[in-house]
This record gives sequence, structure tokens and C-alpha cells, in this order.
Amino acid sequence: MDLKTTKTKTKPYNGYKSFDYLEPVKDYKPYKLAKEVGRVEPFTYPVSDEKEELVQKILEEDYIVSLHEHTFVTPEDVDSIFEFRRQGRDWTGYEGLSISGLDIVFENYMDGTAFITSNAGWKWNDVLHDLGIRYSDFAHQDLVIRAETMEDLYRAKEEQKVAFVTSLESATQIENEIDRVDVLYGFGVRVMGIAYSEANALGCGLKEKNDGGLTAFGHKVVERMNKIGMTIDVSHCGDQTARDVIEASDKPIFITHVGARALWNTSRLKPDDILKACAEKGGVIGIEAAPHTTLTKKHREHTIESVMEHFEYVANLVGIDHVAFGLDTLFGDHVGLHHAFANALSIGSSHSGEQFNEVEYVKGVENPAEAYPNVVRWLVNHGYSREAIKKVMGENVLRVLKETWVK
Repeated sequence: MDLKTTKTKTKPYNGYKSFDYLEPVKDYKPYKLAKEVGRVEPFTYPVSDEKEELVQKILEEDYIVSLHEHTFVTPEDVDSIFEFRRQGRDWTGYEGLSISGLDIVFENYMDGTAFITSNAGWKWNDVLHDLGIRYSDFAHQDLVIRAETMEDLYRAKEEQKVAFVTSLESATQIENEIDRVDVLYGFGVRVMGIAYSEANALGCGLKEKNDGGLTAFGHKVVERMNKIGMTIDVSHCGDQTARDVIEASDKPIFITHVGARALWNTSRLKPDDILKACAEKGGVIGIEAAPHTTLTKKHREHTIESVMEHFEYVANLVGIDHVAFGLDTLFGDHVGLHHAFANALSIGSSHSGEQFNEVEYVKGVENPAEAYPNVVRWLVNHGYSREAIKKVMGENVLRVLKETWVK
């Protein structure tokens, strides 16, 4: 598949690659990167020609939003990832994004594996370095725009651009400094998680066996985020911390990339009571598709079908107004990265003994270029109305942003 043969309507793309304004070797160490398009055999979810026409109409006219993505391009040799990450320079998959159908991406960069000064990630200086390098690259191209207001999101759609909402999966990097929330807001961060795998000063991540819930400092951070206009995410929080955050927040929150633990017994997914509590406060739950997360007893091999089983379960549980997609994809060997980062990302211990068939990639949602058009195809093929598709592909997310961002 290439830009000329894809079925999906493409956004104008001039061929720019990250850091074209610099000289390889002289300015940075070059790596052979994974293909953004065609790394694995492309898969287009099968629909009739009539339904495909509707799919393309939806992609062109409606807002297509990803609540959670990492749109960087991995090295082709994933064994070099630690060395690659230490140089603190990530390439954005502009070519793949141009055929993704996406209008708005909640971009989460790679701060959990920002290893510039540490092997643990989530260091303050490393996070700011990561943001600054990516922003510098954005300034030299014309496909992606940085979005910090609702007007930016609307403008991106009108101009056939992709709006990037800067998001961070954890607040670990603020340590015990409450004003760092303001600093991050000033750097364009508009969505932030409370904790990642390990506990921090705010609360517990999903790796912890004993979840003490939201700390006193965590309550202060929730209050500050509400005041400043930064939307809260609890995707990687431990269960009690997530419950406490939902209760403490005066505004709706996101669970940007998750699935239903009722379908697959893993700490990475959320139990029904948390999903319902999020929806009851007006929040939105994004369905996850990173390899070997949203599996089910029915679909032990991870494909778009298991992902969509989680979607339908959550939609039936909390209502269509509170579900979206945060598929959590990237450009490159995602499974290989998981193996490399198993300890840092708590992947190895998250399946609670469930048996599953490991895949090389998640068929149908392997990267942003194919994932979102295929999700729309699946929804159209399964009889969802245009109104319902509009909600889950974008309108639900925009509603929460209107309630949580600065007016």
C-alpha cells in the first residue's frame, strides 16, 4: 500500500520527514526507521462498495479523533531502541498520518521511555526535552498543528491538517511541585495522567499491589488541573486511585486507552464500576488496541475483532455517549517494543495468568494509518448509525474538552 493506492482520502502531504532541516551524521546519529506504510501486509476491513462510499464520506466530513496515540516511528531494528531513545530525538510518522483519516490526535510522545538522563523515565528535564524536540520538528512541516484550544481543533479540520493535542500519560515528572502543572500547561500540555506503572507523589499506578488511592498532594493536583483547564486521564492508575480521582474531580475525565476487565482479566483494563463511575461524571472511555491488551475469551488472538468486542461491551455498559477510541498505536514493531520494554511498562505481569496467542501485530489496527479507517468500516458494517459513529469517532471527546478546557 502507498499513498496512491490507499482507499482512504489523504490529507495534503509534501513528503517532509522529521528533521529534514538537519544533516544526518553531522547533526544527529541516523537510524534506519520502520516503514510507516506497508511494514506488514495491509489489511482493509471488508465492506461493500456502497458502505465504503459511506466510510469515505464519514472520514471526510466528520471529526475523526484518537484519544491516545504515539505517532513516532521506531527503528527498524528494535534492539537498538534504548540507544535510539537516549539521543532524545523521535521521528513523527507524517506520511502514515496523512492517510490515517485522523483529524485530531492526542499525542503522548514517549516520556515513559525518555532515557536521556535516566533508565527509569519520567524525569522533568527529559519530558521538557522530549516536548521541545518534537515541537521544533512540527515547526518545520505543514501537516500537523499544535492544538491548545477548541478553535485550533476546528481550524485543523477546515484546513485538512492533523491537530496534535499534547498529552502525558503520567504526572510523575512534577514530583511534589504543584506549580509544574502550570509550567506543563504553558508548554501546551492539555491532558495528563495521574500515575503510570509505579506509584508517585499523587497516587498509585497499575503495577502496585497495594493501592492506597489518591494522596493529599494528588487531590491538590486534581484541583489545579480542573482550575487550569487540563483534562485528567486515569488509564494507568491503580483501581482505587482511579476511583478517587473520578470522585475528586469537579469536571469529567478521560480513560483514554483501556478496555473492560470483565472481558479479560488484566490490571491494564478497568473493572465495570470504574467505567461506570467515569461515565456518570460525564467522562469518556477510549478503547485500546496496543498488542495483547484488549483480548477476550472469545478472541484470544488480538485483532480488530477483539478490540471491537471491548468497544461494544463498554458501549452497552455506559452508553454510546461515553465511548471513543484511543487505539494506542505507533509506526513500527509494537510487539518488539513491548518485549524490549517489558519491565519498564509492566507488561509481563499484567495478564494474571490468562492464556493467549501472541501475535506479531494486531491485524486491522496495526498502526494509525490503517486503524481508524478500519474502525469506521467495522462500525458501518455492523449497522451503527451515522449519529452513533459521529459520537464515538469524535463528538464525545469534543464534548468533554468543551467542559474541561479554558473557554
